[in-house]
Amino acid sequence: MILNYIKIAWKVLLRHPFYTFITLFGITMTLTVLMVLTSFLDHLVGNHYPEENRGRSLYIWNMTQQDSSGTSMQSGPMSYKFLTQFVKTLKTPERVGICSMSTAANTYVNGKRIKVSTKYCDPDFWKVATFEFLEGKPFNEQNIANGDKVAVITDLVKREYFENENEPAVGKVIEIENEKYKVIGVVKSSPVTRFMTYSEVFFPYNMPKSNFQSKWFRGNFYAIVLAKNTSDMPKIQEEFNDVIARFPLPANEDGFKYSVLEVTAEKYVDNMVKPLLRTTVGNTFYIIVALVMLMLMGLPAINLINLNVSRIMERASEIGIRKAFGAPVKTLAWQFIVENIFITLIGGFLALILTFIFIMIFNGSGLILHADLTINFYVFGVSLVVCFVFGLLSGVVPAFRMSKMKVIDALKSA
Repeated sequence: MILNYIKIAWKVLLRHPFYTFITLFGITMTLTVLMVLTSFLDHLVGNHYPEENRGRSLYIWNMTQQDSSGTSMQSGPMSYKFLTQFVKTLKTPERVGICSMSTAANTYVNGKRIKVSTKYCDPDFWKVATFEFLEGKPFNEQNIANGDKVAVITDLVKREYFENENEPAVGKVIEIENEKYKVIGVVKSSPVTRFMTYSEVFFPYNMPKSNFQSKWFRGNFYAIVLAKNTSDMPKIQEEFNDVIARFPLPANEDGFKYSVLEVTAEKYVDNMVKPLLRTTVGNTFYIIVALVMLMLMGLPAINLINLNVSRIMERASEIGIRKAFGAPVKTLAWQFIVENIFITLIGGFLALILTFIFIMIFNGSGLILHADLTINFYVFGVSLVVCFVFGLLSGVVPAFRMSKMKVIDALKSA
């Protein structure tokens, strides 16, 4: 039965090329926009290189200190001292990696200045993040203990700094801000949008310019807490909250007296959205995104409903004859819904091709450094659901409207 409906839908498409073009154009453009947005959203918050463990990671990256009157407040990253004293000591996590915020630095090649992004991190950072080492290896505890001036660089820095990119960079010396470092490893570059792990040059945390020996609790570092599994994440948050609750207050931070301390271990999305909403988002974020997508689909769906009604009106005689021979309302409605979903899937296929082309162009444009937007199973699954929803939104109303027409009215409109 469904196969017959599809055959009928195909013949209807060929019968009116203009209506077919308008309908497919509207469907294709709408779904292309939604697929691109889904891919971009997945790029921002999904589990991708080098944060493939993001789904079972908690991020501690902001500390807020407030005085007793509530009139003065300081906020920002933490010091290495704070993180080692209050985060590294947690019992529940599998591992805790510490790294600094990225900072800009300069290096020179044949008199030409090259700007690079630098980050200081501890050895556990390499076990929390999932960087792909193209050469060498990360620095370890022995390098830290020896105070070795070593660095891990990206393949991009290797190409820009060393004359022959085909030769191994490990063992060579790179000079950054008038300091010389021995290259110990080369990693594949990552997108700049994954700023928790993004950098072009990575140094051990105990290099002099990292300020890791600061005696204060605020500084330039944050922590990525890796859970053994997702079910342990609430336990880690509870353990960390207990630790912070026992923090001795009031306290003094470089002359600033504070009696309120707020530090939380949050999921990645919560960390990104919480400063804007001033609350933990949980599933609310995804609900809002879904509602926005439905709204984006709603406007073109209304236009397509009108087009579908006009298209189906031309088939009034067919409807009238079929009803005269006893075709039930549900059968007629189901036929038009299947036809509309079929047309929507054709538009979805065209949108998939356009989305793939757009993503290839966008990734190569350099608008986002090392962007890696993809159409993975998640994006494809969401797109498929969107196609069905869009088909239902634009097909149900005209289907039921036409299926309920009286036989005499249907024959007259013919």
